[in-house]
Amino acid sequence: MDSKSPDIHFVIPCAGVGSRSGMGIPKQYADLAGVPMIVHTLSALLRVESAQTICLVVSPQDIYIEDILSNHLKGNQVNISVVYKGGDTRAQSVLAGLKYLESKGASKDAWVLVHDAARCLVTAELVKHLISNCYADTVGGLLAVPVADTLKQEEGGRAVSTISRDTKWAAQTPQMFRLGMLGTALEEGLKLSAGSKLHAVTDESSAIEAYGYKPLLVSGSTTNLKITYPADFEIAQAIIRSRG
Repeated sequence: MDSKSPDIHFVIPCAGVGSRSGMGIPKQYADLAGVPMIVHTLSALLRVESAQTICLVVSPQDIYIEDILSNHLKGNQVNISVVYKGGDTRAQSVLAGLKYLESKGASKDAWVLVHDAARCLVTAELVKHLISNCYADTVGGLLAVPVADTLKQEEGGRAVSTISRDTKWAAQTPQMFRLGMLGTALEEGLKLSAGSKLHAVTDESSAIEAYGYKPLLVSGSTTNLKITYPADFEIAQAIIRSRG
């Protein structure tokens, strides 16, 4: 990447309440191996040397993040910005992060990597793997893994059919797209999904797909899991211990 190469930024939607985690506080701030989960996430991203900015989009009522940053992440070399404009949905929070980057002079051609705050087991090497595969791509892409489990179609709590897992991939993050393209796709996606689950924007890739593009699938890792349920914390603890 030379001096004329597009910039690279991270946007982390961090406004969720973590209602399924059973932790009593937003799960991204729950303790994991002695520190808040978000610290593990940020520590990995801070080791990606090519990134200029990490933009954390939190709830306007957030009371945790400033103390966490000052207590655990002092002296980092990458600019971490906190944006108190998190929305009710992931797409709204990501869009707020993109608008913040634009307000600070980021180009529409800049690469933006959107990462889940709760995917705290991601590694810098995995993120660099995504960047190296997508940087020259015309669309961008995402980390994902081929589906290994047998898939079932459910009706009323019972399996009614088996769905072929061939060509099925489970999406992960980061997901890497141009700032301008992603912003437009999210805005259009939010318009379409208003009052309709049919066009719901579930991740950045879904917005790009609906916009008519085909994101690149980049092989991720099964350890890059999203912490959602109480049992996931135990799995994450075990993986962190195994890494020493």
